Amino acid sequence: MAEPTESLNRTPLYDLHVELGGKMVPFAGYEMPVQYPSGILAEHLHTRSQAGLFDVSHMGQVRLDGDNPAAALETLVTNDLQRLGNGEICYNLFTNDAGGILDDLMVTQAGDYLFVVVNAACKEADVAHMQAGLPSGTALQVLGDRALLALQGPAAAAVLQRHAAGSDSLRFMQSAEMPVAGIACRVSRSGYTGEDGFEVSVPADAAEALGRRLLAEDEVAPIGLGARDSLRLEAGLCLYGHDIDETTTPVEARLVWAIGKRRRVEGGFPGAEIILRQIENGVDRRRVGLRPEGRAPAREGTEITDSDGAPIGHITSGGFGPTVGGPVAMGYVATAHSDPESAVNLLVRGAPRPATVVKMPFVAANYYRG
Repeated sequence: MAEPTESLNRTPLYDLHVELGGKMVPFAGYEMPVQYPSGILAEHLHTRSQAGLFDVSHMGQVRLDGDNPAAALETLVTNDLQRLGNGEICYNLFTNDAGGILDDLMVTQAGDYLFVVVNAACKEADVAHMQAGLPSGTALQVLGDRALLALQGPAAAAVLQRHAAGSDSLRFMQSAEMPVAGIACRVSRSGYTGEDGFEVSVPADAAEALGRRLLAEDEVAPIGLGARDSLRLEAGLCLYGHDIDETTTPVEARLVWAIGKRRRVEGGFPGAEIILRQIENGVDRRRVGLRPEGRAPAREGTEITDSDGAPIGHITSGGFGPTVGGPVAMGYVATAHSDPESAVNLLVRGAPRPATVVKMPFVAANYYRG
């Protein structure tokens, strides 16, 4: 186990992770469990077949109040927040003036305010970005007194219903405040594994108790960062700082679906002129899924070449897909090579290894849409 580092933060579930045998590693400024004694492969497969409990308390939770916080936040993000009904969630992108992606985030229309969840590594920058960019009259509150648990997998709905009556009536990308095991929480039917599941925002001082209650259920096992990464990769979901960053645009990353239809007409977000022009005219490179031949994974940074050995791109995420039963990867290639079934090579230790461009996700999504 890694030695604790004083400069790193700990989530309210830190002691529980250690008690459960979690291998603690530095991640985004926190000490987080990368895996438990059962191992990443078992944790991954358990989540796909039962339910996994993830501690995602390191992520940022923010509340926005004001006369029209949806219109205010739209000045910084790409999606159509004003179309959201009470309790609806949508995926969003902070963009910069060059059309690059500053972060991805989830925004919930919570009635008279917005509930925003941002990535752990970006949360301080995101908060500063919002404080600097939101129009006057919008109040921002960092919810530092709350933890965030994710319960993911085909058994998640049945498990959570035992502790939160009515939670199973939520559909994918819906959210509501409700008691969970008697604790006042916000429950969102969302996640980042490709599975049906929930994210539960819970007061920090009650997080460990709730975690223990959920882990006491037969279907639930603790899951670390390692399996969280392989699950999201199989689901074809981007990891900020790897698959998307300030140098990639939503069009290159195939995230145009995160730009609301109204916003594609009206613009009004940073970099809109560049991004809307790319939607109209196309881009030189695109994010793609890749299936390397053989069993060896291709890792981030691996160069992608065409059949003549010319560089055409690089891998941004890669590893072994336990559900797929083989290596999977995503990366950027020149648009001319981005169609499914395109044959490419991956340059590993100077030697080309064949791979094929494929559609994502690698594993079909299991979201509950009612």
